[in-house]
Amino acid sequence: MKRFYQLITCFLVLTLMGCTEDDRGTNFVDEVAAPANISITFDITQDNSGLVAMTPGGEGATGFRVAFGDGSGNPVDLNPGESTEHTYAEGTYNVKVIATGINGLTTEFIQPLTVSFQAPENLMVTISPVIGDVFSVDVSATADLEAYFEFYPGESMEETPIQFMEGETITYTYAAVGDYEARVVALSGGAATTEYTETISIVNPLLLPIDFEDPTLNFSFVDFGNVSSSVVPNPDMSGENTSATVGQSVKPAGAEVWAGTFLQLDDPIDFSTLNNIKVNVWSPASGITVKLKLENATDDTIATEVDVTNTVSNAWETLVFDFSTSDLSQDYQKVVLFFDFGNPGNDSTYYFDDIDLTQSIADVFELFENFEGATPPSFIDFGNIGATQVVANPAPDGNNGTASVAQFTKANGAEVWGGTFFELNNQAIEFAATKKMRFKSWSPTAGTVVKLKIENADASVTHEVDVNTSVANAWETLTYDFIDAPVATYVRVVVFYNFGTPGDGTVYYFDEMEVGEDALVSTIPPLPVEDFEGAPPAFISFGNIADTQVIANPNSSGLNTTANVAELFKTAGSEVWAGTFFEVGAPLDLNNYSNIRVLTHSPTAGIVVKLKLENADASITHEVDIVNSFANNWEELVYDFSEAPAADYVRIVIFFDFGTPGNDSSYYFDEIQLTN
Repeated sequence: MKRFYQLITCFLVLTLMGCTEDDRGTNFVDEVAAPANISITFDITQDNSGLVAMTPGGEGATGFRVAFGDGSGNPVDLNPGESTEHTYAEGTYNVKVIATGINGLTTEFIQPLTVSFQAPENLMVTISPVIGDVFSVDVSATADLEAYFEFYPGESMEETPIQFMEGETITYTYAAVGDYEARVVALSGGAATTEYTETISIVNPLLLPIDFEDPTLNFSFVDFGNVSSSVVPNPDMSGENTSATVGQSVKPAGAEVWAGTFLQLDDPIDFSTLNNIKVNVWSPASGITVKLKLENATDDTIATEVDVTNTVSNAWETLVFDFSTSDLSQDYQKVVLFFDFGNPGNDSTYYFDDIDLTQSIADVFELFENFEGATPPSFIDFGNIGATQVVANPAPDGNNGTASVAQFTKANGAEVWGGTFFELNNQAIEFAATKKMRFKSWSPTAGTVVKLKIENADASVTHEVDVNTSVANAWETLTYDFIDAPVATYVRVVVFYNFGTPGDGTVYYFDEMEVGEDALVSTIPPLPVEDFEGAPPAFISFGNIADTQVIANPNSSGLNTTANVAELFKTAGSEVWAGTFFEVGAPLDLNNYSNIRVLTHSPTAGIVVKLKLENADASITHEVDIVNSFANNWEELVYDFSEAPAADYVRIVIFFDFGTPGNDSSYYFDEIQLTN
């Protein structure tokens, strides 16, 4: 919206010279007075652009010359009634108007002009952290009536602001952690400004691993039970810990048996690939209980703890705490340590360091290839080695007595990088608790480099590890540590023998290839069994419950938005073992699948939902129990039938609230699938 100001100033009328009748004719022009009552109207645009429209006026003027008074540009000539525009910076100017009459006489008039800008309005500032860089922020701003912006980071009193325009985002990096009073100033192009202030907290987040070496991190110990904890120089830079700085916990005489300390992480611990935590500890005594407890940041009832007994005194020792049996779906941010748990303090000082996720110490492995099947893997050889093939074990011994093994021949002249690979069948490797692989190897020489490499489907993610053989002409187990392997779905296994050396015709063998526990995942898509959307199966109910029937989904939300589901109504007084079953047209494929997935809906949580499989005459059966977790919501229950005896299972039996008499409750189930 524009407002207009009109400034009109008039001069006194000049006295005209007298004339007589003898002066009549064209000579009267010479007697016309110079223009009078000169004025100029200013229309100032109120958008801080400095644009001013000017219209001169006056009596007896046949033309005007306007000089803008700011030293920029030549004067402008105008006819009566015409206007001109000019853009000014903020300030006060003397605008000169020269009015010219019909006879060339002129009159000058000077009108002061003041151009002032309004302060910017509706200033909106966005300051956000840069992902992956805890010391940097992105800054942007919008406003009305602004010319540009200036950012003052707040690191010093004499800092030079950073200028930026609307629509532009600048990135600023702070030198250290701390709280900074940052300012964004919107400038009008003149003296008027609008300012925004925000406190920016630069915090280096505390995450695992914790090694106490970074001075920018805030190690704020919370002690309890009368212990005192702090960060100190390493008192014993030897053995397993030669780092400079460690954590210290002093348990004075009389401290509580449960005394300890904790650090709160800025993000929950990520247990997606590893579920053990290691801590380097130093204790003046061996045989003490060191408890590691994990807690939720806001709810201390969500917690889990593991005890480990140390085995050395006056030396550093790495303790591994196994959280594999804990509920790792919860968010844990507090890392709590107790030294000599269960005993009162005795003025002992304990030290700890290098807290981090680590692999399982149990080293449990799963077999993924033993070359004993009817169909061997399809080997792809490269680098001019001989054809890799499955052969009879040439040297059965105590380390490997299997019947069949893979033979690797590094032919004469084969490349130094010659090798072979095969792809996993219907499964992939996604490392879990133990990021290791191992296999049985036979080599005619010790000290031979055997490289193991894994790749994802398009080889865009790979990782390789070298291990040297240690015996000649005998089977041995080679173990490969893939702790540094990127997170990926690996489907290709590559083996190189005597890597780095040209082939000389030597023959090697490998067998019994394994990967760390829970790393094998199926790539076979789930196989639907029944979704109750077509012709309903013939249910047989038993134990005095009502007939099971297919109905419209009573709660089409969450995990299950399908149209139809099966309802099991457990009538009041029905048997504790009451349930229902139906039969499928073909035996369930438990050769390629090991689990059965069922979506269930119950009015109560904590009930036993039993799933049972039977062959046609029920002479072979297998059942699995799961306790549900949710009430009045759809929930996915996955039943593990990997231990089921081999049989043609055609009957699926389901029991809700098994072990409890009926109480007129309705239960629903749907989307039965075979999975892995």
